[in-house]
Amino acid sequence: MLALLGLFLAALVAATLIPAQSEAVLVALLLDRSHPAVVLVLVATVGNVLGALVNWWLGRQAQRLENRRWYPLSGAKRERAQAWYRRYGRWSLLLAWAPVIGDPITLVAGVMREPLRVFLPLVILAKGGRYTLLALITLGLM
Repeated sequence: MLALLGLFLAALVAATLIPAQSEAVLVALLLDRSHPAVVLVLVATVGNVLGALVNWWLGRQAQRLENRRWYPLSGAKRERAQAWYRRYGRWSLLLAWAPVIGDPITLVAGVMREPLRVFLPLVILAKGGRYTLLALITLGLM
């Protein structure tokens, strides 16, 4: 149970703007084979999607938080990100799994007021797909 909690927390933190790696935790647990792969993929996906929801919510709060020192998307950065999102739109959320760009995309989706009913399925597909692919490769099924 502790391993699943650790995986969940690693995946949650990794999806926020805090740098972290959840893939290494997932691979280690898959190789340990003490939990079913499906359970591990689901736990990692739920944690990672919840982390993306934190980013989306922070983006929705952008106007209130913009003047805080720690807030990563202010001024010119925000304008550049909004222009990028306007150009590529909601389908860019399918890249929410990608290193470096994925987490900021989920933040910008919040800034751009992407509805949760659109945001959530795309992010679940992207993040769940990444963990599923990683599990299949790790277990030699692909």
